[in-house]
Amino acid sequence: MSETVRHILSLSGGKDSTALAIYMRDRISEMEYVFCDTDKELKETYDYLDRLEGFLGKKIVRLKDERGFDHWLDIYGGYLPSSKMRWCTKVLKIRPFEKYVGEDRVKMYIGIRADENRGGYITSKPNIQPVYPFIEDGLTLDDVHRILKDSSLGFPDYYSWRTRSGCYFCFYQRKHEWVGLKENHPELYEESKRYEKLNEKTGERYTWSERESLQELEQPDRVREIKEQQQARIAVQSKQNSKKPLLEILGQDDDDDELPCSFCHT
Repeated sequence: MSETVRHILSLSGGKDSTALAIYMRDRISEMEYVFCDTDKELKETYDYLDRLEGFLGKKIVRLKDERGFDHWLDIYGGYLPSSKMRWCTKVLKIRPFEKYVGEDRVKMYIGIRADENRGGYITSKPNIQPVYPFIEDGLTLDDVHRILKDSSLGFPDYYSWRTRSGCYFCFYQRKHEWVGLKENHPELYEESKRYEKLNEKTGERYTWSERESLQELEQPDRVREIKEQQQARIAVQSKQNSKKPLLEILGQDDDDDELPCSFCHT
């Protein structure tokens, strides 16, 4: 194991890890920036990473498992990943990262904020030490918004309809985000539908969204209902945060949601 410590920041394509990269740029000049690419990302994510790369003045290393999602879906018996079995994160994000690190001593910088209550990257590898600068320095969501605004990078373009980074078919998406995917990327919505299955013998359903297939979700009456619920939610949040722009309100985290790990969603 090398005695030299490498400093690595893993980007998700979301607001928090991007703000952390900006925050750390002038603090650690030898920082390495990586992105674990599942090949199932939104175009807006790749565009945002390209813009960040220009701001940082340093290459963002793209890491990838060349076998891809479909290979691993077969290995896992056709079971779609879920919050209870997040095999996608393990094989498409964590393994490529740990392969890239090897046995080197590494400090891995993670963009979890001081106002969040969720776990970060957990590793059994003793050579990787997670570091949480935002928690250590007491930075919150408002600070993340300020960092992005001051840098002129702003939010990823997908924030107009989706508030989390990750694969276009991520099972953590809210219902209105699935509607947003259908409206903004109908071809990706159709691709997501093709992964869903019904086992006619057992009645088991393999769907991305709990208790509802994408075919059911896209029905006009259901879409109308989902949009009305989202507008009501935005109205409440706007009233509570009257001085904030709508884009920042849409980018807020929901306390009731089960929060995913930091590899995909920071």
